[in-house]
Amino acid sequence: MAGRKDKAQSPRVFRLLAAIAIGVLIGCLFAFFYPHGLFTSDLPLQNRRLAKLDLQARSSSSCESSDRSKNLKADVVSMLEKNAQLEKQIKDLTRELKIVEQLKDHAQKQYLALGENHKAGPFGTVKGLRTNPTVIPDESVNPRLAKLLEKVAIQKELIVTLANSNVKSMLEVWFTTIQKVGIQNYLVVALDNQTEEFCISHEVPVYKRDPDNNIDKVGKEGGNHQVSALKFRILREFLQLGYSVLLSDVDIVYLQNPFDHLYRDSDVESMSDGHNNMTAYGYNDVFDEPSMGWARFAHTMRIWVYNSGFFFIRPTLPSLELLDRVATRLSQEQAWDQAVFNEELFYPSRPGRDGLHASKRTMDMYLFMNSKVLFKTVRKDPKLKQLKPVIVHINYHPDKYPRMKAVVEFYVDGKQNALDPFPDGSE
Repeated sequence: MAGRKDKAQSPRVFRLLAAIAIGVLIGCLFAFFYPHGLFTSDLPLQNRRLAKLDLQARSSSSCESSDRSKNLKADVVSMLEKNAQLEKQIKDLTRELKIVEQLKDHAQKQYLALGENHKAGPFGTVKGLRTNPTVIPDESVNPRLAKLLEKVAIQKELIVTLANSNVKSMLEVWFTTIQKVGIQNYLVVALDNQTEEFCISHEVPVYKRDPDNNIDKVGKEGGNHQVSALKFRILREFLQLGYSVLLSDVDIVYLQNPFDHLYRDSDVESMSDGHNNMTAYGYNDVFDEPSMGWARFAHTMRIWVYNSGFFFIRPTLPSLELLDRVATRLSQEQAWDQAVFNEELFYPSRPGRDGLHASKRTMDMYLFMNSKVLFKTVRKDPKLKQLKPVIVHINYHPDKYPRMKAVVEFYVDGKQNALDPFPDGSE
């Protein structure tokens, strides 16, 4: 009986001892991992945990904020780009609308003048025809050039310059300023292979004519005046194809788009070599001859010449006749192309000579500025210095390249003393 009781109690004792051992083991574990007690607050540890959680939250928030900032910046940049595109489209449409309105007005005047005979209007209301009708385009003249002009010209208008490798440095300043202004309708007529390759390497629209011995020799070897004389022959094809050309020498810095400042009401719009209102736009020059007594004073009309290095010419019959006359005389005479250009434009008809019936307009001398106006007058006048010309033509000075760079520094880069080192004239 006693033996059975001992056997029955032994499992209970074993279970009791096992429970105690497990309890002691658990207690040791808790004592090791929680020396300050299971329910006692460990502020440093909790602070570290909270700090860690806060850092993670901040890091997450910072990442999200950074992402949001990047997205906002991207949106702003995208909106600015779209806004710039819209502004450009508005500017282009405004320019096109202005041209269309000008052409419409000219067409109405042409119809009134060239249509049926009509009575004169009241006193002070009668105006003669200033804008001659354009010629019918003839693409058979030069199909290759016709295809190129379709891509380059805008509203049948473009800037054209002639250049050879002798003016490479000035040519680069010329097209760089054109590109900076945003002008797209321009073309370089390359007179040698080096210039053609140079333009292609700079993504500049370029055209090289088919071989012509009479032109090629001058084009490759000629100086500034000789090359300038070639333009009257070369321009003829542009006009025959129905395009208006803004002829430009390479010693010109572009600061605004010139097509925004043209009137398009004359056969020729040209910048002047004049340096003030009298010389640029004309004046009454009184010649005094005392020996004539009562008739000692003779009135003469004077105007300084148009610059043949920058003029806008429309595709009209008088314009084509002008080019033919100048090109013919230059091929037969040892003459300066600018002098011949002006003589043909201004000399009237007389016995033995029929004058050219071409309409003409003088450009604003402060917008289309020659280098005499700039260096002798504008740079010394605080008010005139604030004006921004459309172009500056370094036509009065032989040190063309450094003055071109100085003009860019003054008007584009804002370097106020950029023009100071240069004398008024040439040394």
